[in-house]
Amino acid sequence: MSMDLDKIKEHVRGILEAIGEDPDRPGLVETPDRVARMYQEVFEGIQYSNDDIAEMFNKTFPITEGTKKDIVLVRDISAFSYCEHHMALMYDMKISVAYVPTDRVIGISKIARVADMVCRRLQLQERIGADIAEIIGKIAGTQDVAVLITGNHSCMTARGIKNMTSETVTLTVRGAFETDKSLKDQILALK
Repeated sequence: MSMDLDKIKEHVRGILEAIGEDPDRPGLVETPDRVARMYQEVFEGIQYSNDDIAEMFNKTFPITEGTKKDIVLVRDISAFSYCEHHMALMYDMKISVAYVPTDRVIGISKIARVADMVCRRLQLQERIGADIAEIIGKIAGTQDVAVLITGNHSCMTARGIKNMTSETVTLTVRGAFETDKSLKDQILALK
């Protein structure tokens, strides 16, 4: 499903009017178009399912027998997303993804690309972790995946309670990371 940019422009113009602005004043004339193009970029992931994303970034390499139980970890992937409750920015997010490969490893840049595309949807931080874990598991052919995310939410820092120092931490664990406490503790030690 593609985005309807004309409809976005129309509604942004309506929002400007609804908040008491003049959408025809010089600083706002092009705002509806700019917002529509921004939404096209930052919400690109909405058009793809988790299966689609797994297919897009399915670049793997065989591994040797001796490394099959080693943990692969890519940490501190920078990301942002938008919360589905307020369409508010989730920012300064750091995503760490760990998995135990079976017979193949994922190209490491693809892990960051998966995280980026998952974040390009209206999201909840908890769902970001679950979606990344599902996709990494499909690409790597493993159940053993963990995703640690820390981030700030402007729905808490810029409005409502306005708590500037709060940070939200979520941990999604699957397979061995769920059942083996020592593996889970290793991931939690990253935060």
